[in-house]
Amino acid sequence: MSAPRTTLRRAATVTLTAGAAVLLAAGAASAHVTVHPGSYAKGATDGVLTFRVPNEEDSASTTKVQVFLPTDHPVLGVLVHPQDGWTAKVTTAKLRTPVKTDDGTITEAASEITFSGGRIGAGQYEDFNVAFGQLPDESGQLVFKTLQTYSDGKVARWIEEPTGGDQPENPAPVLKLTAGAAGDAGAAPAKTASATARTAAASDSTARGLGIAGLVVGVLGLAAAAFAIVRSRAERP
Repeated sequence: MSAPRTTLRRAATVTLTAGAAVLLAAGAASAHVTVHPGSYAKGATDGVLTFRVPNEEDSASTTKVQVFLPTDHPVLGVLVHPQDGWTAKVTTAKLRTPVKTDDGTITEAASEITFSGGRIGAGQYEDFNVAFGQLPDESGQLVFKTLQTYSDGKVARWIEEPTGGDQPENPAPVLKLTAGAAGDAGAAPAKTASATARTAAASDSTARGLGIAGLVVGVLGLAAAAFAIVRSRAERP
């Protein structure tokens, strides 16, 4: 095999490997369970949280999703949106520290939401909308540990909390709680399900865009290598 052909083949291999790596990285970035929007103001009232659950298995469907809500910083007034084909069960727990509100003292709150009975197939995702009456105002974030059960019995455990460094391998959905504007008691306008879906879709589009961009760069690199080889042949006596 001639040297130019060897060089061209090596360039093609490197290009395709780089493009595949970028695509895999983009897919991994959006494969875990996430919550949308990513942040709310502390003490926000009458809002909606959307839990996006993608199916990352090629040969099994997601059949159950369990979202665990923190009770040390409870989410009050939880309501689930009816989902075609799915049954939602809300489990409550006694609070160690009751929460005083304008409507009285709250002694228990939602601790788990289980969605079952439906199926999320390969290459698909499902959005589960959860309305709340009020978010806590004394915490900087809420971590929603989640278990995702597949039809083959496998359980994906999205329970690792962020540590400030690299993203953990099995990250739990995290909602950031930010300081509210002065005079508004930290309340944020409620986002509709369609708005949160658009936000999540934009995030997925960004990941796919990064993968496509990586392939384009790789193709351009391959073209440049081929041009260099042709030029070197033309310049030889």
